[in-house]
Amino acid sequence: MRFVRQFVWILLFTLIGEGLHAVLPLPIPAAIYGLILLFIALQSRLLPVSEVHDAGSFLLAIMPVLFVAPAVNLVGSWDLIRPVWLPLLVLIILSTLITFIVSGKITQVLMPKEEPEEEGPEHE
Repeated sequence: MRFVRQFVWILLFTLIGEGLHAVLPLPIPAAIYGLILLFIALQSRLLPVSEVHDAGSFLLAIMPVLFVAPAVNLVGSWDLIRPVWLPLLVLIILSTLITFIVSGKITQVLMPKEEPEEEGPEHE
């Protein structure tokens, strides 16, 4: 029952995100609204992490399976992709590398730096 309750919390934020997407005239996907609201609820401790932890871990564990259908759909669209596959591949690789670099730099800025340990007499 705990797992179902946790999943319902996640679905509730997804549903609220869908509602905001329908009401607000911004070009932001509904899922992003839901994720932002869930993040705010977790950060402000309005919703404890324990209320979504197990269901969230499960969804992360099965995430690769969720990409199977879109991948199969791409194979079915090969006739449309064939003329532009090389530029598309270059674009995917470049955007992935840029995302890695930007994410790493932002993480370095936001994470506190560890103080180096002072060496005692036993390290001389």
